[in-house]
Amino acid sequence: MDCTFFGRGYGIIVVRCPTLKKNLYWKQITTENKTVYEEARRYLEDAGFNIQAVILDAKHGIKEVFSDLVVQICQYHQQQIVVRYLTTRPKTGAGLELKMLAGALTKMDEELFASLLDAWYEKWSVFLKERTYKPDGKHWSYTHQRIRAAYRSLVTNLPYLFVYQKYPELNIPNTNNSLEGFFSKMKRLLNNHNGLKCWRRFRLIIALLNE
Repeated sequence: MDCTFFGRGYGIIVVRCPTLKKNLYWKQITTENKTVYEEARRYLEDAGFNIQAVILDAKHGIKEVFSDLVVQICQYHQQQIVVRYLTTRPKTGAGLELKMLAGALTKMDEELFASLLDAWYEKWSVFLKERTYKPDGKHWSYTHQRIRAAYRSLVTNLPYLFVYQKYPELNIPNTNNSLEGFFSKMKRLLNNHNGLKCWRRFRLIIALLNE
């Protein structure tokens, strides 16, 4: 399950089965929040679907909607979160090493990744605690806040990043690339028809969703 937007205040939530390569549910939305995911789940269950596992991005609060189910956080989205905090070219050794570690996420199991993440923190813990004081000499903030935020996101999401390895019988993807690929295809086609009137653009989106 994931959402994508075509501009401010207009997007869609889509539920896609990667095995069938088919969209099972979609709805227009103005914002991404727990409610749109709750509605999607309710629709699927009312329609008789047996949800075995859910692959989500790491948006805060969404995974709680599926707390009683098997939840895998998309490893690609986690990598993008780290890049968003660190940029594609980190300027510090700590940032560069953390970006490289996150970049190798898909090639590891949970035990190895967790041990390497712990080792990274131990190496850079003093660096991460550096403070920058304001002119009054009393108030301060952490100097490397974005690196700390990237690390914190990995620690917070770690229990959900390797769930697919714990349930091999469910054949859970470690990313929602099936859905991301569909979104990319849809947006390319829409960009190729950039001059469409709103109602024609909407009809094209519906046609693509119902393929």
